Amino acid sequence: IIPAFNEAASIGNVVQQIRVLHPGAEIIVIDDGSSDHTAEAALLAGGKVYAHPYNIGNGAAVKSGIRVASGDILVLMDGDGQHDPAEIQHLLAFLPEYDMVVGARTRKGQASIGRALGNRFYNQFASYVAKFAIEDLTSGFRAIKADLARSFLYLLPNTYSYPTTITLGVLRSGRSVKYVPIQAQSRKVGKSKIRFFQDGARFFMIIVKICTLYSPMRVFLPVIFIMFVLGLFWYVYTFLTEGRFTNMSALLFTTSIMIFMMSLISEQVSQMRFERRSSERARVVSIDGGRAREDSQVST
Repeated sequence: IIPAFNEAASIGNVVQQIRVLHPGAEIIVIDDGSSDHTAEAALLAGGKVYAHPYNIGNGAAVKSGIRVASGDILVLMDGDGQHDPAEIQHLLAFLPEYDMVVGARTRKGQASIGRALGNRFYNQFASYVAKFAIEDLTSGFRAIKADLARSFLYLLPNTYSYPTTITLGVLRSGRSVKYVPIQAQSRKVGKSKIRFFQDGARFFMIIVKICTLYSPMRVFLPVIFIMFVLGLFWYVYTFLTEGRFTNMSALLFTTSIMIFMMSLISEQVSQMRFERRSSERARVVSIDGGRAREDSQVST
């Protein structure tokens, strides 16, 4: 699955390389409202093209690709030539042992020093959220089981933040993830469409939202700790200087307790929601399995 927006200069070469290396693969290019000849170049190279009538977003293109794909394993990669199709086999080597395999870029594979520092911060923050060492949170080069990818479609945003969302969703739902080092190529044609500050802030908010969706206390606990420490510090200060317990200390202590109680309630709601979704999914699988057995009997 290759989302593409104005990538006519590179998409044809990417599709051709994949066809040579994986002749039996279904190659889906989602033309996200390009104003150039991206769709034509992909078709001439032998890809299946699904076009958006206008530019919706990189994440929306990925979601469209996941919906129309027919394979059991989905490989997601960019169409700008930065991901080497020869690396696909390195990802597939760890499936189906793992639920998702992600290509982790080396330091040299980062677009710029600022981007590398930002990604490092996001990796560390996301690792705290997921309780798992995340090596490349924003990598768009990954292989994932199709049924798992479809189960997270409702969470994926329409923007460039889909790698962040699907990574945290998979990890927080108890699935296995494997990181494989890759050598990302520098963009030879055009320029990146990711905006450093706007998309950077969006990535951060996505991490926070996914964290509160699956494990709210991982967000609330630092706030609780800060409020409590501030209250304790202010109490010690005012006791030593004025010999009394002030209203500000009481407010800080009370706020920390209230946030703690809210985090407990949020954690319970999150757990109930996740259990309900898991049971609904298991019921759907059971129904589909029963229909498949009935169809098999009729066919026989």
